[in-house]
Amino acid sequence: MIKKFLYIIALIFLTNCNFVKKDKDIINGSIDIFKKIEPIEKELNTDLKIKSLKKFNSEPFLNNKINSNGNINYETNFIKISNYKFSKIKKFEFYQPELFFTNSGKIIFFDGKGTIFKLNQNFKEIWKINNYNKKEKKLNPILYFAQIDNKLIVNDNLSKMYSVDLNTGKILWSKYNDASFNSDIKIFKDKFYTIDFDNVIRAISSNNGNELWNFQTEKSFIKSEKKLSIVLKDEIVFFVNNLGDVTALDVNNGSLIWQTPTQSNMIYQNSFILEISDLVFENNTIYFSNNKNEFFSIDARTGIIKWAQSINSSLRPTIIENLIFTLSNEGYFFIIDDKTGNIIRINDVLKSFKDRKNIKPIGFIHGKNKIYISLSNGRLVTINSLTGTQEKITKIHTSKISRPYILNNSMYLIKDNALVKID
Repeated sequence: MIKKFLYIIALIFLTNCNFVKKDKDIINGSIDIFKKIEPIEKELNTDLKIKSLKKFNSEPFLNNKINSNGNINYETNFIKISNYKFSKIKKFEFYQPELFFTNSGKIIFFDGKGTIFKLNQNFKEIWKINNYNKKEKKLNPILYFAQIDNKLIVNDNLSKMYSVDLNTGKILWSKYNDASFNSDIKIFKDKFYTIDFDNVIRAISSNNGNELWNFQTEKSFIKSEKKLSIVLKDEIVFFVNNLGDVTALDVNNGSLIWQTPTQSNMIYQNSFILEISDLVFENNTIYFSNNKNEFFSIDARTGIIKWAQSINSSLRPTIIENLIFTLSNEGYFFIIDDKTGNIIRINDVLKSFKDRKNIKPIGFIHGKNKIYISLSNGRLVTINSLTGTQEKITKIHTSKISRPYILNNSMYLIKDNALVKID
């Protein structure tokens, strides 16, 4: 009943919400979230320069509970590129494995057989462990990580969860869930939160793996491989399921605070086609987008949709001061006004690629006045965020590379068979 009520409120709100029209073909006067919208494939205000952004986030990939990377204090001349090779991860192009940095600045990742390795920042190996039997190794598990004190929490897409001593690599406990896991992991005190393929979010004790509470959202018939997203702020856990429902719960007992649907019943029947970006919390707002040409700004206190914009993106956005930066699946980079949702500028970052139809953006970061964009063809594109002009294309691999990660003024990327460090 609550869900249907919020559904009606969201629909009424959106159908009465107008945007300033800068271009009739680009910015719609109003957006119906249940109406099919064509993706924007047109530049806008390409000569417009934005001001230099001075606010920096020094450690955006350490214990980031709100998924906000912001403006990273980072720049590179691509002088040195080094690799750490491992057993190939099959179907790497279909997954979004995340590189994990411990609180002490060590690197955690895994290979195609589920072996976890711990490295220092120069790729020197500290330990390796594998918690899988012969049958499980053949299934090529995808792992997700989090840290509580000196323990590494591990979930995978085979329904296993376990804890590892970060100093020694010793497995402390290991259990199976009723369904496979399909999300990042967020930490609160001695609990961690994760979502499985049945759209159930679970609060689990880090001490022994016992479940403390769970919250079931609408179940889909077909399981999407797109990783789901969680953010945690002020004892509230926010998450999105693979049907596009955004939910806010009390972290202590799982009681419902609000729930906002963003999709029609048609998506409920075809949830496998919906790809949702990571949620990002900034300015008391939840931001996210999807591959159905929808970018949402939702009030974190009430769940009310503040505005929606027609942008086709399944990539994590970046919010810096009063600007939102996001990249569409078609390769257009957007700058949006945070308060109004108006599009300020659009730049085509794939214009120099002849085979652009076969190239897909994977992710990006904002470092000082540069934007670094990773692509499905293994290239890393550098553009100037102030002007939108392309400055450099660097070949990293022959196929997909992950979004960039930054630690201590070094960039790290994931390939299907290696980690890459750029100094």
